[in-house]
Amino acid sequence: MEDCLATQLINIILEFRLGTPKLYNIKMLLWEDKEVRFDVPFTEMRLKPGEKILDRLENIEDTKGNAGDRGRLIVTNIRILWHSLASPRINLSIGLNCIMSIKSEEVNSRLRGIAQAVHILTLSNRTRFEFIFTNLVPGSMRHLTTVSGVHKAYLSSKLYREMKLRGAIVQNKHLKILPLEQIYSTTHGVWNLSSDQSSLGIFVVTNIRCAWYASMNEGFNISLPYLQITSIIIRDSKFGQALVLTSFEESGGYVLGFRLDTDDNLNKLYKEFTAVYATAVKNPIYGVEYKLSALSDEQQTTSDILEDVEIFEEPKGEISNTIAAYFADAGPRIDRPIYCPELGLSIETVKNGFSVQKLWEVIPS
Repeated sequence: MEDCLATQLINIILEFRLGTPKLYNIKMLLWEDKEVRFDVPFTEMRLKPGEKILDRLENIEDTKGNAGDRGRLIVTNIRILWHSLASPRINLSIGLNCIMSIKSEEVNSRLRGIAQAVHILTLSNRTRFEFIFTNLVPGSMRHLTTVSGVHKAYLSSKLYREMKLRGAIVQNKHLKILPLEQIYSTTHGVWNLSSDQSSLGIFVVTNIRCAWYASMNEGFNISLPYLQITSIIIRDSKFGQALVLTSFEESGGYVLGFRLDTDDNLNKLYKEFTAVYATAVKNPIYGVEYKLSALSDEQQTTSDILEDVEIFEEPKGEISNTIAAYFADAGPRIDRPIYCPELGLSIETVKNGFSVQKLWEVIPS
């Protein structure tokens, strides 16, 4: 791995000397928010650049797969981590992008008995998994409020992490600024070479993304976060020298070309853009912001939360037999029907807080 990185760095230096500058993105595409993994090694549990802990709860039972085992639930801005306090090697990593639904559910916990738990349904690599976490602190529903709140914040901040084509990103001929975004430069007279006939527009560089929109048609635009850029290069095109950006295959594998009127302006934009990009990928901003209404007395600083987890060796050739416990049914789960004396029929179980009379009322009494 070190030899591969050294070779890429040598190539970068040679290309700059030869006058064909190119910037390689030698980082891996983020997987933590897009996958569900079981019993991961300690290195994969450590926080990634830009990842921060939003809440931590000590007394959480993984009722679905490790009933009777007290554990720790850690909610970050890109995933949910759980590990057993007795054996940290038993753990879960649940990407926020995998979550399909979150709801409260009454379960029978080995450690607490009948209690309200949070039920999470996920989809990862075309496989459905479900997780049930029970808070062992009586009367506390913080695990539900935190998980649902962070997930909502994640869904509402996709522009920080995903590429957007022809979106509502421009208002009154100006780029709509995101809450954590700062504009570094705005360059007019930039041609988009994505079609046979180039379009003139405005190129914006911020601390989170680059954006371009047409001068005559604001609906023709693109927003490309640095997290989705795999390479930046200046090369020849049929329109002349152009700045070419390539996105990861997971985001479509787009190749986007932009041209300026002079090579000097193009090189100036390239140098500024690559400098901002290099800084952004070292400490990415995911845009997920969530504040707790109240912190418990046992809350620790974010730097201490994973430090007291025992380091363990990576399993070699071992496959966890507990994964099967998390498989969700192919279809939606159906409760056992019960007899309803008001209707004289068998119906599904009515959710807590509702009654058959309320469900049939046209005008609430």
